[in-house]
Amino acid sequence: MLYAVIIGKIDRWLWIGYGLVGIECITLLSFNFSCPLTIIARRYSNSTKDNFDIYLPNWLARNNKLIYCIIMIIIVFITIYRIF
Repeated sequence: MLYAVIIGKIDRWLWIGYGLVGIECITLLSFNFSCPLTIIARRYSNSTKDNFDIYLPNWLARNNKLIYCIIMIIIVFITIYRIF
């Protein structure tokens, strides 16, 4: 999505991406900002680390929502700029 708005390719795929991100946000909101698959995986693990269910460094797994929210905000602002 970031690449699409940077090059100015605002088409249906960008809007489909916005829809999918919206669905993901609704899902996270309904599960107290936690992925439902993480909730299921916690039942089968004793680990308390943030990256126990994902192949990411611990610092990235801990901060991924913040990082991707900032990227999404940038995408929204560039999209608004491109439209107007």
